[in-house]
Amino acid sequence: MNTRIILASQSEIRQQLLTNAQVPHVARPANLDEAAIRDALLAEQAPARDIADALAEAKATKLSAKEPAALVIGCDQVLAHQSRLLSKPATPEEALAQLITMRGSTHELFSAVVIYEDGTPQWRHVARVRMTMRDLSDSYLKGYVTRNWDSIRHTVGCYKLEEEGARLFSRVDGDYFSVLGLPLLDLISYLSTRGELET
Repeated sequence: MNTRIILASQSEIRQQLLTNAQVPHVARPANLDEAAIRDALLAEQAPARDIADALAEAKATKLSAKEPAALVIGCDQVLAHQSRLLSKPATPEEALAQLITMRGSTHELFSAVVIYEDGTPQWRHVARVRMTMRDLSDSYLKGYVTRNWDSIRHTVGCYKLEEEGARLFSRVDGDYFSVLGLPLLDLISYLSTRGELET
């Protein structure tokens, strides 16, 4: 069918995952006030899974209104730890504090993807991954943040599993691509079923 595919995200890793999988697409930011949406949902005591889904849908909805003939992919990822949602760190000190809070325990990542076409939802999926972090020393975590700040500053959870962040974990239960921010295999299955990708 070769419908135009738009990724409603400027995330480099999501773009790279689609490019590496030979999924033709263009990337455009949705330019939403994500914090306001998240805060409103938290005030309603929405579960983390629903917040990830709502944020992904908001991105897809906004761009689909501008590009009705395209398949618009909205994505978002939410981290839940001990009944709290953690956000991207603003400073290295905040990153270190988050990692110290999470060490020796398990948190959950919810990676949502929603596809819209002509202003109408076509498909959605939310992947859940359980991440168990090692009980690491203050010294190691401080050095980790110092070495990796430029890379992790835009990540929820303050790590990239494809980099030194792999050393933070003793166990990962779930899909690797979903940890990176996109349930790629499920997305490819949908696009293939639709006839957008050759099989």
